Parts: sequence; C-alpha cells; structure tokens
Amino acid sequence: MRVLPLPEAAEPLLTPDLVWNGTVGDLAIDPARGDLQCRQALATAVLICLQTDRRVDPTELPECETNRGWPGDAFDLQPGDVPLGSKLWLLRRRALTEDITLEAEDHAREALQTLIDQGACVRVDVTAVRTPERARLDLDIALYGRDGSAVCQQSFAVLWDQMNAL
Repeated sequence: MRVLPLPEAAEPLLTPDLVWNGTVGDLAIDPARGDLQCRQALATAVLICLQTDRRVDPTELPECETNRGWPGDAFDLQPGDVPLGSKLWLLRRRALTEDITLEAEDHAREALQTLIDQGACVRVDVTAVRTPERARLDLDIALYGRDGSAVCQQSFAVLWDQMNAL
C-alpha cells in the first residue's frame, strides 16, 4: 500500500473508505448518494495498516502457529516497499500481561511507519491499554501533520483470544 501526496491542482482519485465496527471492517456507503463513501483516506490507511496481518519471518512464529498475511509480501516487494500490515496477530494468544502493551504499541508503530515514510503524516502516537478482566486491549492512535495538529485520531478495541494462552 502506498499513500501518495497529490499536487494541490490535481484531481484526486478517491479510494473508498473502510469502517471498523470493532469486529470486522467494511466499505462505507454514502447514504445521500447511495454509493461508496470516499472522505476518510487517512483513517482507511490506518485501518488497513493495523488490521491486515503482516507476514513474519518463520523464526518469529509462536509454536503451532502458521504464517499469516499477504503471501505477495514474500516475493513482490519493490525497492523501498515495506510489507503490508501489522504483527499484532502474533499477540492474539498471549496472556494480557503488562509487557503486552509495549509489544502492541511497537507492532502498531511499525505498521504505521509507512504513513510517515510516505509523507501522509509526520508523527504517530500509539497508546495501548489492557483490561484483562474484560479480555481486551485498546489501541489509541493519533497521527499529526506538519503544523503539529492531529490529522487522524482513532481507537481500536481488540478482543483477546486467550483460549490457548494458559
């Protein structure tokens, strides 16, 4: 995925927005026009970066886990490209200990770094908050523009699958 800044005079080719309901992502529909909504390109890019599973090196795989992510990342990366998605999926069967928040923040920052590299924002803040009694990890994401103002702020609640964490 590449986010390219367009010259101000250029007519942008808008990609459809994705919305996240806490469980699944879907295309957003513009109720006034009855077609796809195209107003939240940066929020959609954040959603894709975080909610797409990134392929990992086989040495990073937990025991009894198969690699996920887009197989094309293994052979179709062009010079300067980075693999798509995040490694958050590696944490899904782990217990919600205090260290998991740091790992989740690191994985989210790594996934969102491409937005900084491509000039879509200049800074990303990520905060993870765990709530073990509700089997939940929340990620708060904020992206900032050149003037220091927030250009995108989103929260993601990740319901945890701890069936195999014991």
